[in-house]
Amino acid sequence: MSGRLQDHVAVITGSGAGIGKGIARRFAREGCRIVVNDIREEPARAAAQALEWEFGVETLTLVGDVTDRDFAMGLVTSAVERWGRIDVLVNNAWGGGHTNRLENKTDAMFAHGLDMALWAGRWTMQAAFAPMRDAGGGSVINICSLNGVNAHLYTAEYNVGKEALRAYTRSAAREWAQYQIRANVICPGAKTEAFAAYAAANPEQAAAAEAMNPMGRMGDPESDIGGVALFLASEDSRYVTGNTLFVDGGGAINGVVWQPVPEEDRASS
Repeated sequence: MSGRLQDHVAVITGSGAGIGKGIARRFAREGCRIVVNDIREEPARAAAQALEWEFGVETLTLVGDVTDRDFAMGLVTSAVERWGRIDVLVNNAWGGGHTNRLENKTDAMFAHGLDMALWAGRWTMQAAFAPMRDAGGGSVINICSLNGVNAHLYTAEYNVGKEALRAYTRSAAREWAQYQIRANVICPGAKTEAFAAYAAANPEQAAAAEAMNPMGRMGDPESDIGGVALFLASEDSRYVTGNTLFVDGGGAINGVVWQPVPEEDRASS
């Protein structure tokens, strides 16, 4: 039986784990061929192998850092060389970052935030533009964050990078709509490996964050976040562009409890 993304090709950055992996699995269930990317080789190859074994789809594993312009653009060109098309681009990758006070942030930290979010997203989108235009359209899905929307504490470079990507997405949606290229944002709330690590170090705060969520839980990367990404990738959203979807169980309504201990305080304790 054909799936909703049968014969489609998706490039998903940061898809060796977390939300990117969940989206890749949801797409693969619908017959999509996937370019799996991660900066770490073992998670990337394991994720790709699971997609092939469980869903019978073709994958291409590209291990590398999306803050390298040539590598980031090469993710798209490699997909087109392999399969002759790109239908969906998901910019999800994030790595590094610090949890410290604004006055102690360095220029290098902000440069990293912009490289990971804005510049990496811009480069992959630039590479995807021509093949999507020539094919009559496509879907760009950029994973941003409630951190920037709600100004979460101590993650300013992450907040700024993700909000810059969100603004860039809206500009692309406006300018590329004439080519039927849609560009949308998901701001997710999900129980990823990163959240599990945070919960292990801050169990009371993590429990409070879940308890304060209107739906009482963090989302599942595959079934909750991946399901919305599937909608944005499919023809069901053919008339949706320039939007931000808060896929967070209602957490954006009143803000969420998320107050990590800054690195300065952890170092002195």
